[in-house]
Amino acid sequence: MRARIFKPARNAMQSGTRGTKTWRIELEGLGEPEIEPLMGWTSGTDTRRQVRLDFPTREAAIAYAERHGLDFWVEDEKQHEARKMAYSDNFRTDRSAPWTH
Repeated sequence: MRARIFKPARNAMQSGTRGTKTWRIELEGLGEPEIEPLMGWTSGTDTRRQVRLDFPTREAAIAYAERHGLDFWVEDEKQHEARKMAYSDNFRTDRSAPWTH
């Protein structure tokens, strides 16, 4: 069974960083998902693809995978640089383009 170890990205719909400070293991399923003919929903009999485990550090996630004999790969951590911007910057008079609604 293969596992992917990575650090999750932040939610694109919100500016918060909840859930991005931990490392996660996701297991790959063994079989391909099946399409249910009546409704067209994706289904399958392998529930391992639903398993997600969070760990405080990368080393803890790797140790868990090795301890349980999982074949795994580690994705590099993607750095995000937060831009510091105040709300009042929206109304600056020295903007390069005029601000309109």
